[in-house]
Amino acid sequence: MNNPYSWLEKSLETIHRADWYRSVQTIQGGSGAVINLAGKEVINFASNDYLGLAGDTRLKIAAINAIEEFGTGSTGSRLLTGHRELHQELESAIASLKQTEDAIVFSSGYLANIGTISALVGKRDLILSDQYNHSSLKNGVVMSGGCVINYPHNDIQALKTQLIQKRQNYRRCLIITDSVFSMDGDLCPLPEILNIAEEFGSMVLVDEAHATGVLGKNGAGCVEHFGCRGRELIQMGTLSKALGSLGGYVAGSSSLIDFLRNRAPSWIYTTALSPADTAAALAAIEIIKNEPQRRMQLWENVEYLQALIRNNLPKLKILPSESPILCVQLASATDALEVGKYLKEASIFAPAIRPPTVPTSRIRITLMATHQQVHIEKLVETLHYI
Repeated sequence: MNNPYSWLEKSLETIHRADWYRSVQTIQGGSGAVINLAGKEVINFASNDYLGLAGDTRLKIAAINAIEEFGTGSTGSRLLTGHRELHQELESAIASLKQTEDAIVFSSGYLANIGTISALVGKRDLILSDQYNHSSLKNGVVMSGGCVINYPHNDIQALKTQLIQKRQNYRRCLIITDSVFSMDGDLCPLPEILNIAEEFGSMVLVDEAHATGVLGKNGAGCVEHFGCRGRELIQMGTLSKALGSLGGYVAGSSSLIDFLRNRAPSWIYTTALSPADTAAALAAIEIIKNEPQRRMQLWENVEYLQALIRNNLPKLKILPSESPILCVQLASATDALEVGKYLKEASIFAPAIRPPTVPTSRIRITLMATHQQVHIEKLVETLHYI
């Protein structure tokens, strides 16, 4: 008989031929605007640590103190031995930041999305999902068993047309969208989505992973940025990006959160977030509330880079962005890999992003509050030669 695993090698060969092969790159030491990547010091334009909090001393101290008091692991699910007062404190802090009635913390953002979606909708329900949504949203939809329609990216008219044609045939309807699209940098038209949802009796789940701590007057995300606080919706986000820790959350009405505690499988059957991660995220929220200058510095860096590109690299193909994520569009996966390699040789880490992760190849640049002007100028100077 043939080896039942032989197809793996053939599949890997196909991945290599398409320039889709991926492998890890080792970072030595801590995170920051400058890192040591496989023994080489590079300026880091690849991190989601937008506010530079992952290496902040206060988060480290909070994590260490939590380990000293509670140990390294939570030892069980929240409904068994895993619940600590720290978890409740973090959930209250998230609800306060988001101005919602309550919040629930998951052990990762991926778990938050798949657990929430699969709890809210099922086989008798309709799900309308932006075609550029994150993998965790797409897989949550698959797990739910609902009827899914992927509408064209940010196309409100297409979304409305699908609701007109299909909504009456289903029990519930859930509209799902990223707020900041992580591989493009643009924002969803949230007010328009909420208006349509109200018209057609549909729920809305918005993924604030790349907006939490970054957008809005108080860093609460796109919901705050667009003035949509107080409108009923489901807000999901992560603790692993601007908050510099690990985990995910869902914020919303008290009935929503109570329902998820009883029905979200990825919360019920998963070990609780570790004490260290919980305490670090709690410390990060306090910093976000008390140090708006960090967010201001991040946006100053974004504006500085955009101005330098406009003035010095007018022919560079930059995808539309309203966030700290800027993408340089390239013709092929091969081109993206070559540019990524060139940048790394010039001591700049800005990775190539290729299909199937995205529809077109690109270099993805992310800015941090801790980038200095010389870092940004070095990036623009190097981009001259691609």
